[in-house]
Amino acid sequence: MTRLLLARRQTILWIAALVHRISGLALAGFLPLHFLALGLAISGDAQFEGFLRWTDRPLVKLAEGGLMFVLVIHLLGGLRLLVIENFGWRSGQGRLAVAAACVSILAAFVFLTRVF
Repeated sequence: MTRLLLARRQTILWIAALVHRISGLALAGFLPLHFLALGLAISGDAQFEGFLRWTDRPLVKLAEGGLMFVLVIHLLGGLRLLVIENFGWRSGQGRLAVAAACVSILAAFVFLTRVF
């Protein structure tokens, strides 16, 4: 029984499900920061300008690229789950999960090249 569980957890689909859950948690963690930025925009120009200057730092830009990756991988993982739930299991699910990861990496890379 334990071997079966360990073997199952080493498949690409299990990893895709894990990444989908972790990306959801990361997006939920980002939301308070986003609301803080919106609050600064409402509260006054000086505070918001300070925040915008802070976001010009390279580490923040890199984090924005990571956010883009997380957003795209979560979106594609959710679409994969919708397909599974509404159209049944297909044999190419592993390839779709790998393709979703590749598209997410490409989207984050394109975003970072435009930001830097």
